[in-house]
Amino acid sequence: MTKMKNIKYILLSAVLIGFTACNDEEDYEKFLDNPVEEEVLPALTAGSANFTNYVSIGNSLTAGFTDNALFIAGQENSFPNMLSQKFALAGGGGFSIPFMDDNIGGLLFGGAQNANGSFGPRLYFNGVGPTSLPATSTTEAFAPTLGSHNNMGVPGAASFHLLYDGYGNPGNLLTDPATANPYYVRMASAPNATVLGDALAQQPTFVSLWIGNNDILGYATSGGDATLGAITPQPTFDFSISTIVGALQAAQVQGVMANIPYVTTIPHFTTVPHNPIPLDAGTASFLNSATVYGGYNAGIQGAFAYLVSLNAISQSDADAEILKRTITFQAGAGNAVVIMDESLTDLTGINPGLVNMRQATAEDLLVLPASNFIGTEAIPGNSATVNGVAIPLADKWVLTPEEQLEIKTATDTFNAILESAASSAGFAFVDANSLMQQLHDGGFADGEFILTSSLVTGGAFSLDGVHPTARGYALLANQFMKAIDTTYGSNFEASGNLVDIGTYPTNYPPTLQ
Repeated sequence: MTKMKNIKYILLSAVLIGFTACNDEEDYEKFLDNPVEEEVLPALTAGSANFTNYVSIGNSLTAGFTDNALFIAGQENSFPNMLSQKFALAGGGGFSIPFMDDNIGGLLFGGAQNANGSFGPRLYFNGVGPTSLPATSTTEAFAPTLGSHNNMGVPGAASFHLLYDGYGNPGNLLTDPATANPYYVRMASAPNATVLGDALAQQPTFVSLWIGNNDILGYATSGGDATLGAITPQPTFDFSISTIVGALQAAQVQGVMANIPYVTTIPHFTTVPHNPIPLDAGTASFLNSATVYGGYNAGIQGAFAYLVSLNAISQSDADAEILKRTITFQAGAGNAVVIMDESLTDLTGINPGLVNMRQATAEDLLVLPASNFIGTEAIPGNSATVNGVAIPLADKWVLTPEEQLEIKTATDTFNAILESAASSAGFAFVDANSLMQQLHDGGFADGEFILTSSLVTGGAFSLDGVHPTARGYALLANQFMKAIDTTYGSNFEASGNLVDIGTYPTNYPPTLQ
């Protein structure tokens, strides 16, 4: 995050040039009699937009989720809340938020913390890395908030969830697997309500709709393991978006939509290196021995020689895969982790010990939680069971290039559907994908700051590597207002009414009250 200080020096140079251009007394007197006046900004106007009743619809990005949790400060610094404050200056009304009960984050289920840790307290930076607060939430999942709410962002919601009439049913939290969402259970108007229905019941005049991230993200964060998360089928996504936007059109609602970023641009997938393993000479020698990977390498060569002899594979293809699958270590830093890769040729029919594993390359993306798993021992006290070294990382820890391509293809397809729907409805459109790409590629300037996608230091992303910081949400709020200006003729930017992102924090301390 770099403060842009050069602007003031450029302005100073312009003033000096003006003085040196006054070569005689007459010019100098004219300069004094006609000082340069400060630019007078136009008054704020809503243009054709009607902000009387603004309702935001979406998922965790709409709710204000940050640092792996939903909590009061994050909700206050959500981009919809920032927008509502600006909309209020242009005819907008109040904006109700289904606040959590504390700044700890997480949820209680019947007074107990969730057993699998999915709804634990927020993360904070301890000086070394992200760590969870040593506290328990006071927010009860089964305790509904009263009244309707303008912020209808539901963490975890995919596109089709906005239409599901059991998504807010408390009883559905008790099924296995659960078919309700605890965040929506807290805010649903009735057990059989839908997120879209509750939003429309408020008779909004203007909406923001940012949905679709979770139709892909679950598959990505599980390392492309379809048993842990799946990409929404295209027909389902298409039906969901057309139904949602069609209902908003029928209600004659104005709005703004945003698309889905590539997962390869966010720090959850770009922070952990593929080669973080340091080894001493003795350990490297042991791993390269015939009893560990030396024997595996020899078995791979033998198996492919057999397949070549059967004309089941060409020699060139065999050589390429042997090279890809050969596992070697060296003394020192920079050793690549060993991973499972289901795209490799299955050799277990020849030798059950030749499982589909290889060492990672720079093209593989390790998910952020892998940083706390790599190097741990599967059997405590047994150095021969180190995860990522002697034991390969399972599919859930890594996105291979093949999985990345699958995700990109789905993202491009979904984004085309979203942009088409926004266009047909006459909605403003935010290219969030392009914004995230710029953050990843070097930074995005807003005011005096340049934000990047670097974890902790970049300023844009919170400690979970997926959701923005408060300053990142402020950056998004500005992009939404610029898009609204373009479509509806408002002038948030020209009138100087964009958000000053520097007034929003990039982290929350553990002592936040």
